[in-house]
Amino acid sequence: MVQGELTREDRQKIMCLITLDTHSRDIIEKLDFENVKKADAFQWQSQLKFYWVDNEKTKGKDCQIRIADASFWYSYEYLGNGPRLVVTPLTDRIYVTATQALHLKMGCAPAGPAGTGKTETTKDLSFALAKAIYVFNCSSEMNYESMGNIYKGLASSGCWGCFD
Repeated sequence: MVQGELTREDRQKIMCLITLDTHSRDIIEKLDFENVKKADAFQWQSQLKFYWVDNEKTKGKDCQIRIADASFWYSYEYLGNGPRLVVTPLTDRIYVTATQALHLKMGCAPAGPAGTGKTETTKDLSFALAKAIYVFNCSSEMNYESMGNIYKGLASSGCWGCFD
């Protein structure tokens, strides 16, 4: 399909599917190579998994995302038809670390050299959870009032904030 005539939007959708399916294929190969046979194996638990479960609040089935011992309700926020990040083993490790921090009601502050994908990985995790994220390029001109307004907006909307 990607070698044929496609609209820009359809090409973007298909490229996202290829990216996600390639990661899934690689994970299945890794699980097979490591002889993982049980659902409680860490190699399986450390992957983002989506389940339809009963939700007491909505009185029906709802999508829940699980990774290790953390679980999150899918937010159903439409975030557009954007490109997906190619998921590497490092991305998987950051997903586990970030979701565990969020599960413990802590923030997450990835650290490392510039240009290594910290912001992109955080954005991709928010897309996987269907949670809107706003990236702020902070500067020395920001004061407590502007930061307070940003925090109020994030808290009232339930969105994530990424401060660069």
